Amino acid sequence: MDTGDTAWMLTATALVLLMTPGLAFFYGGLVRGKNIVNTIMFSFMSMAVSSIVWVLWGYSLAFSGGNGLIGDLELIGLRDIGTDAVSGSIPTLLFVTFQMMFAVITPALITGAIVERFKFTTYLVFLVLWLTIVYAPIAHWVWAEEGWLFKEGALDFAGGTVVHINAAVAAVAAALLVGKRRNPGLEPANVPYVVLGAGLLWFGWFGFNAGSGLAANGQDVSAFLVTNTAAAMAALTWGVLSQIQNNRMSAVGVATGAVAGLVAITPAAGFVGVMGALAIGFGAGALGYGAVLLRGKTKLDDALDVFAVHGVGGIWGALATGIFAVEAIGGTAGLIEGNGGQMVTQIMAVGATVAYSFVATLVILKVLDVIPGLGLRVTEAQEDQGLDVTLHGERAFVGDGAD
Repeated sequence: MDTGDTAWMLTATALVLLMTPGLAFFYGGLVRGKNIVNTIMFSFMSMAVSSIVWVLWGYSLAFSGGNGLIGDLELIGLRDIGTDAVSGSIPTLLFVTFQMMFAVITPALITGAIVERFKFTTYLVFLVLWLTIVYAPIAHWVWAEEGWLFKEGALDFAGGTVVHINAAVAAVAAALLVGKRRNPGLEPANVPYVVLGAGLLWFGWFGFNAGSGLAANGQDVSAFLVTNTAAAMAALTWGVLSQIQNNRMSAVGVATGAVAGLVAITPAAGFVGVMGALAIGFGAGALGYGAVLLRGKTKLDDALDVFAVHGVGGIWGALATGIFAVEAIGGTAGLIEGNGGQMVTQIMAVGATVAYSFVATLVILKVLDVIPGLGLRVTEAQEDQGLDVTLHGERAFVGDGAD
């Protein structure tokens, strides 16, 4: 065990946990005032439920031996993982905890597509099933040594496929099944919450990406730098495009652009240099901005544009990893260094994640919708009155901001 690596990874783990409250504020500020508490609770309850699922069986399914598709239950309840067990140069229990934070935020990302109309009690059951049936297998494919995509050489440094594409595709499936809001017109209730949330996400993302090398070394320093570079470039790109189109630069837009850049650099963070990060950030800002405009012309009520930010950003980032990977940084060359085969592998990883997440999420939600006492959607009266009061008995604001 290396004490320096352990100290950094304890810090990185705490930073990743901070991202979920950051997401809560980011999403909470984007909805109407009568649904802020409910939206924030989606993220906070993921911190509770996902943490329990992870230590009981989620970690075992994701990272125990098993086969190429799924782990087994050898490590259920974290049995046989003592305080002296080591993974690389850090305690195995620290690796378990670090990975737990990824499992916490991923299903919370989905909720941005279904805010203001999804049944909260059903969401709690969905968390358990989705983490078990969707998240754990895909994490095993990509990050476990026995996983089939790991063996194929797929590059995903910190979760482009496992976290962002996975959540975004599930979000589309959920939005399709739940249906549109009765009044889908949306003006953010609290823009400062949005910017605060984006800032907390940006800060926490340094643990997300620079911690994924599991060591305090040069590769993780590079991951830290390119994470910031891509976020900055994407925020600037989104803001400039907004200025050109609307003759004004939206704070919500710039914050969203930063998040899109962070998403896109996630799979590439340990494999690309600064110039690759600039290209990835520019692509994330431009593609994400265009995807939001395009989604607005469809009938899909992905309320907070989860797919435009996390899906498009994640897919672009995963493919861009295959383009811009530098052998001297991450040990694998990409297309620009003559390794075209890496692009094929990245496309395969994206396709497998999209297909499995979409189908499995649809099945889970279909089953939940027909179980007596569950169902996916709140009543019309609850939706009209707002979910804060009707589901939680609380209001985010008292006075003019309540509606």
